[in-house]
Amino acid sequence: MKAATIDLSPIGNCAAAALIDRRGAFVWSCAPRFDGPPVFSALLSGAEMDDPALQGLWAIDLEDGVSVEQHYERNTCVLRTVLTASDGGRVEILDFCPRTRLYGRVYRPFAFFRLIKPLAGAPRVCVRLRPVKGWSGDRADTTAGSSHIRYLGDWGALRLTTNLGVSAIQDERWFRLEQPAAMHLGPDEPFPSSVYWDGERMRAETAGYWRDWVRSLTLPLEWQEAVIRAAITLKLSMFEETGAIVAAMTTSIPEAPGSGRNWDYRYCWIRDAYYVVRALNRLGVADMLDNYLGYLRNLLDLTRGGHVQPVFGIGFETALPERIAALPGYRGMGPVRVGNQAFEHDQHDVYGQIVLPLAQSFYDHRLLRMGDAGDFRALEAVGERAFAVYDQPDAGLWEFRTRAAVHTYSAVACWAACDRLAHAAEALALPARRDFWRARANQMHAEIIARAWRPDEKCFASTFEDGGADASLLQLAELGFIAPDDPRFIGTLAHVEAKLRRGSHLLRYAEADDFGMPESAFTICTFWFIQALNACGRTEEARALFEEILARRTQAGLLSEDIAPATGELWGNYPQTYSLVGLIACATELSRPWASVR
Repeated sequence: MKAATIDLSPIGNCAAAALIDRRGAFVWSCAPRFDGPPVFSALLSGAEMDDPALQGLWAIDLEDGVSVEQHYERNTCVLRTVLTASDGGRVEILDFCPRTRLYGRVYRPFAFFRLIKPLAGAPRVCVRLRPVKGWSGDRADTTAGSSHIRYLGDWGALRLTTNLGVSAIQDERWFRLEQPAAMHLGPDEPFPSSVYWDGERMRAETAGYWRDWVRSLTLPLEWQEAVIRAAITLKLSMFEETGAIVAAMTTSIPEAPGSGRNWDYRYCWIRDAYYVVRALNRLGVADMLDNYLGYLRNLLDLTRGGHVQPVFGIGFETALPERIAALPGYRGMGPVRVGNQAFEHDQHDVYGQIVLPLAQSFYDHRLLRMGDAGDFRALEAVGERAFAVYDQPDAGLWEFRTRAAVHTYSAVACWAACDRLAHAAEALALPARRDFWRARANQMHAEIIARAWRPDEKCFASTFEDGGADASLLQLAELGFIAPDDPRFIGTLAHVEAKLRRGSHLLRYAEADDFGMPESAFTICTFWFIQALNACGRTEEARALFEEILARRTQAGLLSEDIAPATGELWGNYPQTYSLVGLIACATELSRPWASVR
């Protein structure tokens, strides 16, 4: 039996996104972008959903409701919720964000459709549409017309257009649902046609878009439904206008109860986004890679080869000042943070995470724009920076706020930047630059081995200074720094397992940090552990562990950032791209080959 846990279903279109709970209520959405102020904030209200005073939600309640069924329409992000009453009355709700092809481009407005149909009996419903102004949590101001309501907040103005009675929505009055109805919440402009029939058309076209996209995926034989849902959700995490990929759609869901480890993940971490496009590469996805590489090239224009911060705004913002909002927080566990101080950090692995995805552009003929000599010269400036800092202290990929060290993972990522530049120069037929970067990479490799390897413990250490265990060391083989069958990697795996494994889960590290001892397991680390087990020949053990983690997914088939090892409860921001990346990587590596079903 699953522990009580965060269990929400996202809808979106790569411009708008919302999280919907098991009863069909919108509980989180920000406007006009993922990183904007909330329109729906019930998720961080600290109140129960049945609290009559609760703000920041969009619920469709069924009188005398006794049960709820909920699932996505197959291979789409159109969410179907069916509410059943004690007398047998039933109502269907279809929720989606329009995403269609129109005039040779993708139509993806900041808009939400809710289509409501009576399926049986004479159901009575009540619509509670209570947007908030923003981070204050105060209810949005409204004005109304004959078939619309305007909502005004810090995010601007949104308009609800509907064929339901406007006064019934304003007064939150119970009424009999006798005919199909539609609600469209979107730009503050007149709706140009029948809201219901246009909604039905948009639903069909949106579902068709997603099914066509899923058909383009190269899937493993096993675990296909899990991989499809993860892939769709990763795509929903892209702000397509710029190509940025957010780490998660939420802010401040704590990593563990009352821990204070509450962070705002609605921004683009260069590291996280690299892992996303790498995972989708396994499935043959090229559209997101094209867009994200464009985002990176724009960032390189901003940095001009100097210091690169680890996280940027989805509109290329460089400053993300952190502050505390007034909302009580998830289950009342504040603080609610807006912004992220990590933009000020030195995290040296970022240089590798920029070069690695862009290096693919010199090889991949699927891309709309392949890399050229000018791109290579821009990347060389990043490589120079990687070479300059690889043996210097940084905050590390776990973003320690009050201490610095020379982290092995950061050093190896810098090595990978120089290594891939050598390969890119080979692809561009630049032998002198190839030899230059190969010499740099070889020098760095030898230095990292000399300073990070601990012969007495037969493992690599987390930093050049000490011998602590760190789950990121499991990435040394994945990055190509060392072979998975090398005794030094096998020894490192054994050391990490002994120090960090907690049942079926893996901690990031097991030492006190700025907030005390870590309590929860970081889900991507467990997936790294599964990959390492498989790479070292412990495949059956890896498969069994993978099945255990899959069983921890929400009803929507997704994962958050962390899992409580003792209870299996999900914690941390949601849905977490890192975790879905790990799911895809493990599924593709562990699946039986297609040839086995000939």
